[in-house]
Amino acid sequence: MALPKRRHSHQRKNKRRSHHALKVEGLSVCPQCKEPKYPHRICKNCGYYDDKQVIKGEED
Repeated sequence: MALPKRRHSHQRKNKRRSHHALKVEGLSVCPQCKEPKYPHRICKNCGYYDDKQVIKGEED
């Protein structure tokens, strides 16, 4: 296994790790009940996806 000849600086290590942070997934608005929901997923409040009721939601 290869070993580094010299020690990497803190700055170089931190630059490499700058992309490791978790990103917040964007929210969209449900067209049926106007509640925030994750895109491309069934609305947990009303149960609609793509203008069709898929599951029975809390509003029913």
